[in-house]
Amino acid sequence: MMPSLSLLPGMPTDTPRCLITGASSGIGLALAQRLLDDGWQVIGIDRAPAPQDAPPEFIGIVADLLDPRDCDAALDAIGDTPLTAIVHCAGIVRSGGLTDTDMAEADALWQLHAGAPMRLMRVLADRLPAHDGRVILVSSRAVLGRPGRAAYAASKAAQIGLARSWAAELVTRGVTVNVVAPGAVDTPMLRDPERGAPPRTALPIGRLIEPSEVAATIAFLIGPEAGAITGQTLYVCGGASLDLPHG
Repeated sequence: MMPSLSLLPGMPTDTPRCLITGASSGIGLALAQRLLDDGWQVIGIDRAPAPQDAPPEFIGIVADLLDPRDCDAALDAIGDTPLTAIVHCAGIVRSGGLTDTDMAEADALWQLHAGAPMRLMRVLADRLPAHDGRVILVSSRAVLGRPGRAAYAASKAAQIGLARSWAAELVTRGVTVNVVAPGAVDTPMLRDPERGAPPRTALPIGRLIEPSEVAATIAFLIGPEAGAITGQTLYVCGGASLDLPHG
């Protein structure tokens, strides 16, 4: 039984509402917590149920976005609910380079990082409000190239093409579309044994990035003061995208 996504009783009709995929852990959870603290209502889509201590302003939809049928079921649950922002945080990491990429895993990376947001946006884009509508795709610093991560980097790089194309289509409505590309973030996914080779965590700043730091960046980009920023990719990577000298 899917939850009702109507406004909560007593909640102002102008309350901003954000749809977050991957909302039950990592960056998605950090963003949900921040937005709830800021007075937003949050709809979270994740394979895992919403945290038990989630407030009533958080509405969870359990769906596996690797399955197109689950994508469609999530859209049915959302129905005609108006949205202010859409943030696609859901992601997985799999290792594989030039000769050892598992093609089934490559297909899964593409479906989750590119196919799922396309399925969601083709239905939901029209209900984003003119001048205030916001879309964020959470990509990765790996888009700049990473040995042993070819399919992952390619699927995350596809998000930049999607964002710039959607930004060009929606710009006359004042709806912005941007990409946030983090480096190594201290999340459960960083320790997922299914990701394959261990991640590089020695960032130039000397520490991992906190999920709250990425969430703060996203919160700004979906806020009212970021209305003139669209089609851009912002790296939150602790200096990992810098061309630093070696030796």
